[in-house]
Amino acid sequence: MRKLLLCLLIGAVAVMAESKSVYDFTLNSIDGQPAPLAAYKGKVVLLVNVASRCGYTPQYTALESIYEKYKDRGFVILGIPANNFGGQEPGTNQEIKTFCSSKYNVTFPMMAKVSVKGEDTTPLYQFLTDKAAHPQTGGEIKWNFTKFLVGPDGRVITRFEPEVTPDAPQVTSAIEKALSSLKS
Repeated sequence: MRKLLLCLLIGAVAVMAESKSVYDFTLNSIDGQPAPLAAYKGKVVLLVNVASRCGYTPQYTALESIYEKYKDRGFVILGIPANNFGGQEPGTNQEIKTFCSSKYNVTFPMMAKVSVKGEDTTPLYQFLTDKAAHPQTGGEIKWNFTKFLVGPDGRVITRFEPEVTPDAPQVTSAIEKALSSLKS
């Protein structure tokens, strides 16, 4: 009987994980306002955990460049600051916003700082890194500037590790492929 209940529970959890999408989550914007990710339904989204004092921080330039290139075709980048790796995002949300706009001219949406690893991981990143729900793209975030490409249905298409730059051919071709699925 206990085995049957356990199997049913595991099955229910698996169904819940499968039925969820990125659009089921809400973060706060960098300005502290609720930002339901459902607002991006129908778009191709690149979620990136960012940091201002990281060796990968110059990727903001490439992020802004691909955002400008594809935004009119239904593409959006969401910058999600996190201070989980080496204290490389210690600032307040206002300091992060000022840094991103003044140093890198960031115009894509920025969210409020969250945790992407550990006991206080935000629910969105619990979902993204869940290996059972996402066997191909799940797994612990290893460092800043991990990128998740999400399709217009809110499902994760692929994941790129920090060393893969946002303008790398494999990233831009994945974005273009996802954008080609949008209705014109």
